[in-house]
Amino acid sequence: MNWFVTTLKAYPEISIFLALGIGYWVGGKSYKGFSLGAVTSTLLVAIVIGILGVKISPNVKSVFFLMFLFAVGYGVGPQFVRGIAKDGVPQAIFAVVLAVLSLAASVAAAMIAGYDLGSAAGLFAGSQTISASMGLATDAINRLGRSPEETKVLLDGMPIAYAVTYIFGTVGSAIILAQIGPKLLGIDLVAACKEYEHLLGASEGEDAGMQWHNFELRAYKLAADAPYIGRTVGDVESHTQAGFRAFIERIRRDGKIIETDPSTVLQAGDVVAIGGKRNQLIEFLGPRGAEVEDRELLDTPTEGVDIYITNKAVDDRTLEDLARDPSARGVFLRKIKRGPTETVIPVLPKTKLYRGDVVTLVGRTRDINATAKTLGYVDRPTTVTDVAFMSLAITAGALIGAIVLNVSGIPLTLSTAGGALIAGIIFGWYRAIHPTFGRIPEPTVWFMNSVGLNVFIAVVGISAGPGFVAGLQKLGISLFLWGIFATAVPLFIGMFIAKYVFHFHPALLLGVCAGARTTTAALGMICESAKSQVPGLGYTVTYAVGNTLLTIWGMVVIMILA
Repeated sequence: MNWFVTTLKAYPEISIFLALGIGYWVGGKSYKGFSLGAVTSTLLVAIVIGILGVKISPNVKSVFFLMFLFAVGYGVGPQFVRGIAKDGVPQAIFAVVLAVLSLAASVAAAMIAGYDLGSAAGLFAGSQTISASMGLATDAINRLGRSPEETKVLLDGMPIAYAVTYIFGTVGSAIILAQIGPKLLGIDLVAACKEYEHLLGASEGEDAGMQWHNFELRAYKLAADAPYIGRTVGDVESHTQAGFRAFIERIRRDGKIIETDPSTVLQAGDVVAIGGKRNQLIEFLGPRGAEVEDRELLDTPTEGVDIYITNKAVDDRTLEDLARDPSARGVFLRKIKRGPTETVIPVLPKTKLYRGDVVTLVGRTRDINATAKTLGYVDRPTTVTDVAFMSLAITAGALIGAIVLNVSGIPLTLSTAGGALIAGIIFGWYRAIHPTFGRIPEPTVWFMNSVGLNVFIAVVGISAGPGFVAGLQKLGISLFLWGIFATAVPLFIGMFIAKYVFHFHPALLLGVCAGARTTTAALGMICESAKSQVPGLGYTVTYAVGNTLLTIWGMVVIMILA
């Protein structure tokens, strides 16, 4: 044991990986649906390591925190800008209101309880489950000009308060929004979501997550008396009944395979390869033709790809409208993902697409390529990151954030961390419009988000380790109770404001609240209770705005209380 501790002290970089390894492993475990998560687990492990006397250079956490904040901004950029600029304005304004309520409740709790600046920042971060705010609070405390000893005491108190208040911040938020909220507001969540699905064009008994799925290619031989004989492929495809989408991809005629286009005329005896939903194909073609086995005819290149929506002409249009566009011929929609948390959006006729959305399409390769030109950019998997873009963008943001303006003797600055966050938002939004550069694959964004934050948290925990026990004994149960206050009060007030002031639809209301408080766990519970993905429609814009403001509030808490 002595050798182990001595080695960690001599090579402190080992301790970071030890904290990450155990933290991620413990954080991945759950008991009856509850999990500490990687951040809290890493923090607790790091504190134990810190108690052993290991010391880490603070520059390590600064580097990883800049990387983390840029990734946060890069992910929320498209939704943040859309929420501010377009139809998401009410949701964006509500996110600002709830963020202010969260700040006010946390500051009030800290002032009444008499907590120091570090404990106040930790109380805010834990009760609002916004770990990133501790980075900006750290920068703000370091700029106060206090003595090194006093600064260290303040910084050491921050992770203690965070660890104590985070548990209820996570679990309590989910319970309040998903279980107490519907009863308190008198919302039948399942019925409200069904109603909203119908507003989006869902058919009776049709699941919002299953619309337009189950693409299949089948071969049918046209009978001599079939109503399609003598008509063109384009005519047949455009005159099917409402809600039916099918495309004649190829024809076998006189033993030869013909690639079709809308002008191809159908003849008796043709064997047609038709793509569509399997249940509709059977209903539509079964009585009029015999299904045949023709592997060669059906052997056409198909694929499923993600397409990043960038075309301004597509923005704010419904799926129903887009499906009528000639460029949509031959492709079927499987999934829509929106925002940095890749929230799954219901696939329904009146669901709207926005720039920055990612849609998964299935169909023939040539049809998908044609559709991609209309929608945006084919987001095929890649492992290559535009490191030059990423590094220079962080540099630009950090340089701007480093500028300090003295107003009446008060230093005002974004800080390098705040600058990196703003740079991420700007460049993330710009990439959504012009995706030909600045590529950061999803796994890389995840690494920057998750590992970047947790390395920062590990260094914070290791530095705070020696004073953790004493700090916990000093603050005790009162900190946990004030954490409950700071978590619960803004959510209860926010839900009533969302219903009676903003008049959000009951199906979206709780998702809007979850997004504004950036609590993904709550959204999962809400969708599970609703038996629908509809609440996710209210999550993405508010998450983008809330995540940005709550992170910045870490610095604002210190400015107010200092």
